Amino acid sequence: MTRVAAIDCGTNSIRLLVADADPETGELVDLDRRMTIVRLGQGVDRTGRLAPEALERTFAACREYAAAIKEHGAERLRFVATSASRDAENRDEFVRGVVDILGVEPEVISGDQEAEFSFTGATKELTGRADLARPFLVVDIGGGSTEFVVGDDHVRAARSVDVGCVRMTERHLVRDGKVSDPPTEEQIAAIRADIEAALDLAEETVPLREARTLVGLAGSVTTVSAIAQDLPEYDSEAIHHSRVPLGRVREITSELLRSTHAERATIPSMHPGRVDVIGAGALVLLSIMERIGAEEVVVSEHDILDGIAWSVS
Repeated sequence: MTRVAAIDCGTNSIRLLVADADPETGELVDLDRRMTIVRLGQGVDRTGRLAPEALERTFAACREYAAAIKEHGAERLRFVATSASRDAENRDEFVRGVVDILGVEPEVISGDQEAEFSFTGATKELTGRADLARPFLVVDIGGGSTEFVVGDDHVRAARSVDVGCVRMTERHLVRDGKVSDPPTEEQIAAIRADIEAALDLAEETVPLREARTLVGLAGSVTTVSAIAQDLPEYDSEAIHHSRVPLGRVREITSELLRSTHAERATIPSMHPGRVDVIGAGALVLLSIMERIGAEEVVVSEHDILDGIAWSVS
């Protein structure tokens, strides 16, 4: 086995996985898996720059992760940065900070690479399951972008589009610095229009409707699963490989979009950092399911982070 560490720095959150990887058995044994909401992408869609306070929140998390990596004695580390830092004017400042703290340079990967890692992480455990038809469509709904990957044992087609829970919230739901509480029908329709346009774009290169099993990744999807199960707190084991039917996703999305910040904050499984963006994230999931005719979504806690870990094993 090889002890590896992987960091996935997205628009909304930064996550760490330290694990023992056994390439022969395909087993990845978690030693430390954690997530911190840092909102690195705060205001990026509007300003084109990473905000100083967002950088400081991210660097604070990196310092915590550096201590954990050292404690576990990981032999290899890979740091992957996604949508928020891909196009920011001041991304050099971000790179320097990460190198100073962790000793590795963050790799600002392309959307296609992001999709490859997501597919590997999400499906490595599912390929032998007789109850899940192939091909898989893996959908990773992030803060700034959503990745679509269709494949069997390997990726057949992939596409990243600029639709995510944070980007849609900031673009359509923020007025005078505050998130609409709750959003208007017009605002919801504007988000839906952006999502549908992004799905059109994705379908130009990815045969979404050929998929027989939809696998959903990342915080918006896992939170919908937690709500569907009425969990008293966030429970990764209960969420991992759970299945949420289309009708339940539709009900939950409607409830989230009709509720106020205070009402969403009382949901016991809701991470405080997702309260304002979960409505848009759930709407992305619902729109995808309706577009491809999926009767359910299989929810995976294993995603791009696991794919990154496998890439250095």
